[in-house]
Amino acid sequence: MAKSLLKEKYKKEIVPALMEKFQYKSVMQVPKVLKIAVNKGIGAAVADKKLVDNGVEELTIITGQRAVPTLAKKSVSNFKLREFMPIGARVTLHGDKMYDFLDRLMNVALPRVRDFRGISDKGFDGRGNYTLGIKEQIIFPEISLDKVTRISGMNITFVISSKTDEESYELLKAFGLPFANTKN
Repeated sequence: MAKSLLKEKYKKEIVPALMEKFQYKSVMQVPKVLKIAVNKGIGAAVADKKLVDNGVEELTIITGQRAVPTLAKKSVSNFKLREFMPIGARVTLHGDKMYDFLDRLMNVALPRVRDFRGISDKGFDGRGNYTLGIKEQIIFPEISLDKVTRISGMNITFVISSKTDEESYELLKAFGLPFANTKN
């Protein structure tokens, strides 16, 4: 597997820029993306078990890594949901696969979103992590429109080693994520 261009950009451009901006004393203080978690909830899976298999298959194709089904933690009678029933799919990316996915997300998938004006900067959780919601899985070119049975969205969470949202925002902006409302 070839070295990721984003990984090289991080080492050569982003680390020195963030060190200067935040006055870090050590390279180890510079925030980095630790992992990317992609999660897909499939509410209709209660009625149709094949939807979970389709969701797992789609996430596997999109991320390039085997996805696993997520199971219900407890029973909810109003939703006809039983404990340990499969209700979604998830995958966690590390290393080169994470950088490859981030590259494809920024340069291929997000520009394919209809009426795209940038991603929201309000997805930070106060601890430096960022979550992005995507409404349609078909923005990824790996998904064949012929095989899609149901349009569904997913959540993409960037787990970042920084302590503050501002540091994480600057890191993701330096990578090239297209934020709509720029913080100043």
